[in-house]
Amino acid sequence: MPTLLTIFGIRFYFYLDEHQPIHVHVMCNGKKAKIDLEPNISIVYNHGLKEQEIKKALETCEIYREEFIMEWHKRFG
Repeated sequence: MPTLLTIFGIRFYFYLDEHQPIHVHVMCNGKKAKIDLEPNISIVYNHGLKEQEIKKALETCEIYREEFIMEWHKRFG
């Protein structure tokens, strides 16, 4: 699982066999979430992240959205 970024104790990553739409997986303190990057940044699911952790994850996706999307295209075409 390639890690894109770890910040604020939150890990942003892809699985090796990803699918559309473009998204990232998020892990913090053993809890997981999935966030779509296209067409808009939105939470697909949240399995236990606290409200503040999700807020930080969404803010980070806003800041790094273009970089995450570029990495997606490099890895998955």
